[in-house]
Amino acid sequence: MAPGGTRGPTPCWALLLGGAALLLLFIMDTAAQEPSGVVNFEALIIAMSVLGGAVLLGIAVCCCCCCCRTKRGRKPDKSDERAMREQEERRIRQEERRAEMKSRHDEIRKKYGLFKEQNPYAKF
Repeated sequence: MAPGGTRGPTPCWALLLGGAALLLLFIMDTAAQEPSGVVNFEALIIAMSVLGGAVLLGIAVCCCCCCCRTKRGRKPDKSDERAMREQEERRIRQEERRAEMKSRHDEIRKKYGLFKEQNPYAKF
């Protein structure tokens, strides 16, 4: 593996390019076997139909990949939904705990006369 390179799935275009190169080599090899000036029409028809089929198959695969990627991006999966729900529940519990602690602290301040008034100069 090259330094700094990453491994992963091969992109669709690389597979198509490799298949097209192999098919081109096959066509060149077939054409080289015939004597010059003579074109084997049957081999040409077969090669062109295989090439056309490979191109259509590649286009279909690319379209499917794009559609799946788009569909996956729109809707969060169940684990994401569960994580978001748990995060919201934790946030709500934390807010409840904060409010409870604040009320306890306020009660203690009132008990010992340390409660902060809205306007400290209202006594005077």
